[in-house]
Amino acid sequence: MDPIRLTETPANLGEGPCWHEDEGVLYWVDILGKRLHRHDPSGKLTRYWQLPEMVGTVAPRASGGLLLALQSGLAFFDPENGELDRLPIIDANPRTRFNDGKCDPQGRFWFGSMDIEEKENLGILYSMDLDGKVKAWIENIGVSNGMTWSPDGKTMYYIDSPTRRLDTFDFDSSNGSITNRRNLVTFDEEDGFPDGMTRDSEGYLWIAHWAGGCISKRCPASGEQLARIPTLAYQTSACCFGGPELIDLYITSAQVDLTKSQQATFPQSGHLFKKTLETPGSPTFPYRG
Repeated sequence: MDPIRLTETPANLGEGPCWHEDEGVLYWVDILGKRLHRHDPSGKLTRYWQLPEMVGTVAPRASGGLLLALQSGLAFFDPENGELDRLPIIDANPRTRFNDGKCDPQGRFWFGSMDIEEKENLGILYSMDLDGKVKAWIENIGVSNGMTWSPDGKTMYYIDSPTRRLDTFDFDSSNGSITNRRNLVTFDEEDGFPDGMTRDSEGYLWIAHWAGGCISKRCPASGEQLARIPTLAYQTSACCFGGPELIDLYITSAQVDLTKSQQATFPQSGHLFKKTLETPGSPTFPYRG
């Protein structure tokens, strides 16, 4: 069965889905639309907030509210009153914006930047510790995208989309450091570009394929493709597990940059989808700072 479409109106560039366990809702963003969306599976609290600039991703905050990666920097956001509390500027390059990001199991926030025009490798991968200190880890990134961690917390997986590579790092959970970068998968051209990513409770990786119209399941040891889910959206952008049992795979997509032919072939591009699986997934870890 194909994934179920959940939205009535498509996003221009849907991204950054995260399941908020305490609220029992899904948050996601429309980057180009400058909107933060909330989807309640019960249908009672589905709404959106218009933001002052592009927003790359969203993460729950353990102390309440949300953490946003906006075009120009990070900010705490209170969905109850709409207040935006901006944090100190991290990267003052006007040619870049922040893109994908998420928290590691210890609650640090990892996030990356990219060239707005996608012409040069201007991106940087950062992490923000629980005390608010920010560290840059990798430079010369094309489009910083999917990341996730192995169940034992010893490996971090990372995607720089234009390279078509899924790389791994040794991850030190005690201090949040990454070392020993190596390649796990280099995707073929017909696969499109690897984009957002999550993992299930058994450690298998679930990867959204931009310009590939699918989600693939990959072995974390060999990178071998084990399953493929067509999404009805050519620009499939990201995925995360949610729902009370974490068996619902939520999938975002985009309609930006589609040709008329692609739009006709994939008329549901830009929508939010859900696919219920048998194996539960990783929870969305909140920022604990």
